[in-house]
Amino acid sequence: MVEKRRIGGFAGAVRSIYDASRGRFFLYDAIIFALLFLFLAFVVRNVSANLDRLHINGGFAFLQGKEAGFGISETLIAYDAQSSYGRAIIVAFLNTLLVSCLTIVLSTVLGTIIGILRLGHNRLLSRLAHAYVELFRNTPLLLQLMFWYSLILISFPNPREATPVMGVALFTNRGLFLPWMTSSGGFGWLYAGAAVGAGIGAAWTWFCKRRQRMTGAQIPFFWPSVAAILAVLALAKAYSGTALSVEWPTLTGFRVAGGLSLSPELATLLIGLTLYTSALIGEIVRSGILSVDKGQIEAARALGLHEGRILRLITLPLAIRAIVPPMISQYLSLMKNSSLAVAIGYPDLASIINTIINQTGQAIEGIAILMGTYLCLSLSISLVLNLFNKRMALVQR
Repeated sequence: MVEKRRIGGFAGAVRSIYDASRGRFFLYDAIIFALLFLFLAFVVRNVSANLDRLHINGGFAFLQGKEAGFGISETLIAYDAQSSYGRAIIVAFLNTLLVSCLTIVLSTVLGTIIGILRLGHNRLLSRLAHAYVELFRNTPLLLQLMFWYSLILISFPNPREATPVMGVALFTNRGLFLPWMTSSGGFGWLYAGAAVGAGIGAAWTWFCKRRQRMTGAQIPFFWPSVAAILAVLALAKAYSGTALSVEWPTLTGFRVAGGLSLSPELATLLIGLTLYTSALIGEIVRSGILSVDKGQIEAARALGLHEGRILRLITLPLAIRAIVPPMISQYLSLMKNSSLAVAIGYPDLASIINTIINQTGQAIEGIAILMGTYLCLSLSISLVLNLFNKRMALVQR
């Protein structure tokens, strides 16, 4: 027999590593990591050379060292042209967060209704819901935003010619104006009371659910939780002496003062994103309901339960396990689609950072801030919904 010649030295060590299955994968990972490191080193070196050639100083010092020099039409916190670039980015981030949160809530409610109507026994409502889904799902979102923006500016009257809708709201080409609560002493104590009341209600709900799992006894939890929130709010109002009143929108000269005002840009975003996303969510809800075993529904009907109670107590709780995973993707898409606000002039994060890049030339830093912010928002939404999905999942025994 001819013996195989043993390979010694470095080549032998590499050969022995390659022969082992785990070592082979380790070798592949090392090669990929080395190639990635070389690519990143090349990019960093190239970017550094170009910045030096253009005499641009890198870094994020410009966020606090310079005045922004431009105004922002809609702000949730104090801001003026003398504020820093960092504060402008915070204002834009809050605007993006406001649009995303409001649209998530509105589209979830409307999408759930659309999904239920599509499976309803009323053929007219079912066909209307189907037409709604096909219309908004199969047209580009940017086109829808432009349509709604043009409709508000062209079709709605100016403030002096606007007629109150149902005696309370004004729809004008300057925006939508609605009644709103005002407080003489601010809402600080009321916010604190609402938070404490919500905590008490959550603790009571957890206790009732735990007691039901252990003993089977059902204890009412919804209305007691609502009563706890209202009671704590009443105590906070009485302690702080806060006087609440309703502020109505009124015409003052050529503009509308008082109440809650939504600019045409914000109203367009809320309408466009809500209608578009709710069509997609409606299909998710419909497929989730269809995934529920028909035997469960037939058993509930055999017990004499009303269709509404079957939907609320059996169908939706079982369907939500199939609804939540694809819903996460829709929420992430909705949040990222809010960047289309730049097309209609709403000062969101993408729009403000684009302005900052044009003024400072700090394109790399601006894009990095934009990407990092959207990444953090996406990961936060995914974390919360994945925790909810894990809690709702069936436990395998």
